[in-house]
Amino acid sequence: MIALTIIFALIVTVTWGTMQMVQSYQIDNPIQISLDPIYLPLYAIRTTLRLIIALFFSLVFTFIFGTLAAKNKHAESIIIPIIDILQSVPVLSFLSITVTGFISLFKNNMLGPECAAIFGIFTSQVWNITLSFYLGVKTVPQELKEVSRMFHLSSWECFWKIEVPFSAPKLLWNIIISMSNSWFFVIACEAFSVAGYNITLPGIGSYISLAITQANNKAIIYAIICMLLVIFLYNQLLFQPMLYWVNKFKKYNEDEKEQKKPILINLLQKTKWLRQSLNWINNLGYFWMKLNFISSVNNNDNSKYKSFKTGVLIYYLALLVILILSLYIICKFIFFNVIISEIKYVIVLGIYTTLRVMIAVFLSSIIWVPIGVFIGLKPRLSSYIQSIIQFVIAFPVNLFFPIITVFIIKYKLNIELWAAPLMVLGTQWYILFNVIVGAGSISRELKLAAINFKVKGILWWKRVVFPAIAPDFITGAIASAGGAWNVSIIAETLTWGNYKINATGLGHYIQLNFVKGNFVKTTLGTMIMCIIVFLINRIFWKPLYNMVTKNYLE
Repeated sequence: MIALTIIFALIVTVTWGTMQMVQSYQIDNPIQISLDPIYLPLYAIRTTLRLIIALFFSLVFTFIFGTLAAKNKHAESIIIPIIDILQSVPVLSFLSITVTGFISLFKNNMLGPECAAIFGIFTSQVWNITLSFYLGVKTVPQELKEVSRMFHLSSWECFWKIEVPFSAPKLLWNIIISMSNSWFFVIACEAFSVAGYNITLPGIGSYISLAITQANNKAIIYAIICMLLVIFLYNQLLFQPMLYWVNKFKKYNEDEKEQKKPILINLLQKTKWLRQSLNWINNLGYFWMKLNFISSVNNNDNSKYKSFKTGVLIYYLALLVILILSLYIICKFIFFNVIISEIKYVIVLGIYTTLRVMIAVFLSSIIWVPIGVFIGLKPRLSSYIQSIIQFVIAFPVNLFFPIITVFIIKYKLNIELWAAPLMVLGTQWYILFNVIVGAGSISRELKLAAINFKVKGILWWKRVVFPAIAPDFITGAIASAGGAWNVSIIAETLTWGNYKINATGLGHYIQLNFVKGNFVKTTLGTMIMCIIVFLINRIFWKPLYNMVTKNYLE
């Protein structure tokens, strides 16, 4: 009865939230948000539904483009650099480009701003999830590939029976961190100004935004309590059971006695009728894996090989045409809308923000790599602390920013220096979670060998830990850098009531022009940011990533 009550409650909640998304809406008549805490449960349902929908589309994107990048070197050379750049593009830039399109597509309907908000949350989740799955598929051990060949698995079966299970632990941990970190951007996605219009959607994000504007401390506390309850519920109903289930796919599995069984698993194991009625899900899964949508390219077949080469040639020709058109549009935009002095000014702002981003990644690495290794090497501690970390990650650190704003003004601190530590608060968790996953993948045999040979101190870190966690750490560092660029929008523009303090940088430039509705300058700032990120990735992150991945596979 308890299990059925939970299931029916979820169905009713989702149905009600979906119905609210398709109501009529007028852009010139913004929805009024109330700070009365009685409305918070309804706001929480709307926000959670947006997060779940965005997560669904993030997984669809991941399975398509993450797999394509991992298996096709031609696609990899295009997809991964694009993702590296897009994860640094501010959510506000995506909103400024897409919100008018969605509102025009769903005219006079709530679906317009809802789709814009969901798309903004999607962009805050998807890149980290895709990169983690790409790394997982890329590093499938050779012995597992040989198993798939021995059993004559098709590419489709190999994907679902070998590659997805092997990548599942890494993927799920990054889903958790992306889901939690997206709370940081909920405020920007549910309450924003664009082209002179104030758009607000009922949700915890818009509630917090109004509370910050009115400097209402009680409302902030109510929002925090509600948010922690929501995180606890979907953690117990979704992530804890999935973590328990996905543990069996680890390359080096721990003893099941060491695993903490989630409350929901205990409940479902006692529901005989419900378990029997859900057997059709297993049958559907087996049927799905037996389908053969993808067939491998047979290099011995000359006709197939020639058609494959022709497809690659067409692919690169189409890419060249797109590149030329994009360069033409960019040059036309710059020469007809922007003066050279403005471009030079924005480049200087980009240098300021770049320094803050690199400092944020460096500080996060120094702090969290040792802690992540310590947690990852202790499976029981890792299972307990995961829930705690998830709560800490999900807590929007931008709620601290107004307090820090008053602190900076009171003690006359330099915002140019304090902006970098503020970025650390929003990006450090990518490094921590990925290091925990990497340290947890160290085999028991390797640990025992290190003990037997008395490998300690610096040598232990150099020969055992760093080679094991390197791919995951680099993935986390790249995601952290991209997140830092996103956080710069908020960290360089601090507000609490009538107090406002700004730092010199691209984040403040983009935020200022987004609010003013200046599309040209917002686009210019975003373009400069993309170019800087692309250069850093090509010069620094990409060679480092290739080196550690090669060593890991060897």
